[in-house]
Amino acid sequence: MAQNRNISAYRWQQLTYVIADILSSIVVWLLFLLFRWLVHEGRLFSVDSVLIPAFNFYQPLIWYPIYCLIIHYLSGAYLHIFDKAYGKELLNTLLCSLIIAVGAFFFIIIDDKVDSYHNYYTSLLVLFLLQFLLSYPPRLCITAINKWRVGQGMIVLHTALIGTEKAIRSLKRRLPEVDDTYQLTPEEIDTFAAFQKQNHINHVIIASNDEKEVYRIIHAVYPYRVDISFAPRVYDMLTGAAKIQQLTDTPLVTVTEPPMNDVQLSVKRAFDIVASLVCLLVLSPVFLLVAIAVKADSHGPVLYKQERIGLYGRPFHILKFRTMIDGAEQSLPQLAKEDDPRITRVGRILRKYRLDELPQFWNILRGDMSIVGPRPERAYYIDKIAEQAPYYCLLYKIRPGLTSWGPIRVGYTDTLEKMIQRLNYDIVYMENMSLLLDLKIMLHTLKVIVDGKGQ
Repeated sequence: MAQNRNISAYRWQQLTYVIADILSSIVVWLLFLLFRWLVHEGRLFSVDSVLIPAFNFYQPLIWYPIYCLIIHYLSGAYLHIFDKAYGKELLNTLLCSLIIAVGAFFFIIIDDKVDSYHNYYTSLLVLFLLQFLLSYPPRLCITAINKWRVGQGMIVLHTALIGTEKAIRSLKRRLPEVDDTYQLTPEEIDTFAAFQKQNHINHVIIASNDEKEVYRIIHAVYPYRVDISFAPRVYDMLTGAAKIQQLTDTPLVTVTEPPMNDVQLSVKRAFDIVASLVCLLVLSPVFLLVAIAVKADSHGPVLYKQERIGLYGRPFHILKFRTMIDGAEQSLPQLAKEDDPRITRVGRILRKYRLDELPQFWNILRGDMSIVGPRPERAYYIDKIAEQAPYYCLLYKIRPGLTSWGPIRVGYTDTLEKMIQRLNYDIVYMENMSLLLDLKIMLHTLKVIVDGKGQ
């Protein structure tokens, strides 16, 4: 499948950057050791101004590359592999090199015995220069090769216009640079999987003034991880949910652009990984006690697994501690209501303090979810919501979360109206996403848990 080939190429190029950064960091540290030895032996400076290592400098040879990878990852260096800008790459590497050098200075060099503070600054400057001069050229080469491969068609990136023939003709007059693109009518959208596979589609531009039709197309093509854009005239319809980018000389409204910059996205994901791993380990006794209580209270499995729709509109299985009787849903999905007779005695306690959600830290660790993000819904209810709020599909650009502004403001959603109300809060959250906002939401969530306001 073309989509899978492009994703594989993307992952391979990510790995290429990682390998290059590992190798360059090892060489940097070895050269820095050589510099320190020369200084210690007085070959570069006088004997009176040498730096004497305070401990074994071979140990950092193991963790220094890991430290460098963490800094590069948090800078967003491993995102947007095929559309990196040369200037941004230069500034990113320069800043990372400075952070790496300063961090190593405070953890290693500052503990050295020193006769002159001038040598402190010399070591810091040398490490910074080595880090930048040895890490930037490999990155520059990889970026240049990637751009060349895309230009030569070795990495296939095609654009498709989706709309009526009249709308597409009108769009082409405004976007002459996409005249040789592929075309698909809205009536054929159900065949997009085969169409994308056959034509190696990477980017979709929607030519339509029909709001419901536009959102129906977004919903259909989002799972294939293609960039989705509109002509600027439909921007107001999207209620600020999209960002304006450039395709050559013509502005387009891109729906799939992440609402956070690369640095914040990387930090957010890194926090998710660390926090979920810590919670799974630290709260393991709580997991055991809850599992025993659930099993002793009623017949059935301890964990409840249910299919939800997540990032890119793709399904995943969410995990919860079971809070209802086994087989609570025999036919169509049913929302839990206040004093629902299907909820068990232990289940009511778990729901009150949100303890039933704890297994979702495993979903977060896997990458299905985030700590903060819109609560994932089942496909059945998404279809119901979309009938009244077709813009639900805009949430597909971010990972669903354990908590968000919507659940805090609305609580458990036992009616379709509440689900739409929560969706609107989630749209507001998405448009204002930031690490600071995530922190505020987590603090509010802790208050809800402590107050026992779950249902």
